[in-house]
Amino acid sequence: MTRLEGAGYIRRPEVRAAFLRVPRERFVPEDVRNSAYEDVPLPIGYGQTISAPSMIAIMLEEAALTRGEKVLEVGTGSGYTTALLAEITGPESVVSIERLRELEPFGRENLHAAGYEVRVLIGDGTLGFPQEAPYDCILATAGAPNIPKAWKEQTKVGGRIVAPVGRSRLSQVLVTARRVGPEKWEIMEGTPCAFVPLVGEQGWRRE
Repeated sequence: MTRLEGAGYIRRPEVRAAFLRVPRERFVPEDVRNSAYEDVPLPIGYGQTISAPSMIAIMLEEAALTRGEKVLEVGTGSGYTTALLAEITGPESVVSIERLRELEPFGRENLHAAGYEVRVLIGDGTLGFPQEAPYDCILATAGAPNIPKAWKEQTKVGGRIVAPVGRSRLSQVLVTARRVGPEKWEIMEGTPCAFVPLVGEQGWRRE
């Protein structure tokens, strides 16, 4: 925590409080638990990873969430970022969607064991989840070739999308897109990053 604050990754008190409350070691496989607080991505199985703490902090700062705002997280993974979102906005305000049926129980069970009752779904995250739209924020933890049309349609005016976007499956730039009007968006590119690919109908094709 001290390193993340000292490096400027964590600035908002809501983000700081969430990091202090969520035990990261409970959201990683047992064989990498000793590395839970190192600032590196860690494998969680099925070719997926839990992002480095600094990267998650950057995304949460960009999302600029407040209590009660509705969030769609694309890519539940281990459930760690889901828990941080639940701390900031309230668990009832978070919907998380995971593509991999084999991985979904890991994230859902981690959340339950840590006391976070968040709605976790299995599905194609590139299509969002229109049943709960519109959202104040859509946050993706997988790299997209572009921002899916479905996400834009499901974001409120005044809402934002925070996602890694790039033409390569191997590297992206963190993009924050804010919907400032029914058909108008402000797009800001941030830090270079490398996430697992966002696979789905409006993302990368399955290899």
